[in-house]
Amino acid sequence: MNQPTPQGGPALLHTAAGLRAWPHGGRRAVVMTMGALHEGHARLVRRARELVGRSGQVVVTVFVNPLQFGAGEDLDRYPRTLDADVVKAAEAGADVVFAPGVEEVYPGGEPLVRISAGPMGERLEGAHRPGHFDGVLTVVAKLLHLTQPDLALYGEKDAQQLALITRMARDLNFPVDVVGVPTVREPDGLALSSRNVYLSEEERERALVLSRALLTAAARAKDGARPPEVRGTARRVLAEASGVEVDYLALVDPADFADVAEDHRGPAVLALAARVGTTRLIDNVRLDFGSTA
Repeated sequence: MNQPTPQGGPALLHTAAGLRAWPHGGRRAVVMTMGALHEGHARLVRRARELVGRSGQVVVTVFVNPLQFGAGEDLDRYPRTLDADVVKAAEAGADVVFAPGVEEVYPGGEPLVRISAGPMGERLEGAHRPGHFDGVLTVVAKLLHLTQPDLALYGEKDAQQLALITRMARDLNFPVDVVGVPTVREPDGLALSSRNVYLSEEERERALVLSRALLTAAARAKDGARPPEVRGTARRVLAEASGVEVDYLALVDPADFADVAEDHRGPAVLALAARVGTTRLIDNVRLDFGSTA
């Protein structure tokens, strides 16, 4: 059932037909989430509102996508907090929360035809989570069709995902502008993530080494250090920590997420994934090694 929420909050819609019928003027922006909204999501919503203006419409999607969870991952225990999500979306300025069921997004069951992320999706996160980005791109493509936005906003914390969605929109001629929004961090540097709720107090303290390693390395890059020195700085900081199992630390070209050369000039992404206890976290920083001229 589709309905407006109390106190003039955003409409809560569960079907694509309801979303198509919901009146709106101006441009539409979409912020795609799997729920458990936090300040990082709110930042995306506020930025969406800035871009479409008061006359536009901001849609927040809430859908826990089963296709992007691999065997042994946390699909069943992924937090589902729709009522709180609607409140958070309202506070950030959303007009609509679109929360479809699995049968709405995948009416024929798991799709036989999917979007392939290609070689770019097999690196880093893709290497550790085979098929993950195929599932991400498939659901993003479906949600873009269902919501038909002019703009789609994604956080830079998921840097590889953002790069792949941007490439998909370009390669497959989706009529949408993909907008990246900088990572939101806690005052102590920890990147906001829905998975942070799994961390105990002690594990959260240990997790701070991720942002510390990245930001320390970023400072070296700003001071003129070369790629091997920057990567080595991050490794040394991580090596000092206990209770943190690093999946990967990579310095990559944001265009294709391949490792940069030792003499690389221009933009780069220092990306990191690690397990703290049973919780897997990712983070990254964007760097610039000077002019490509």
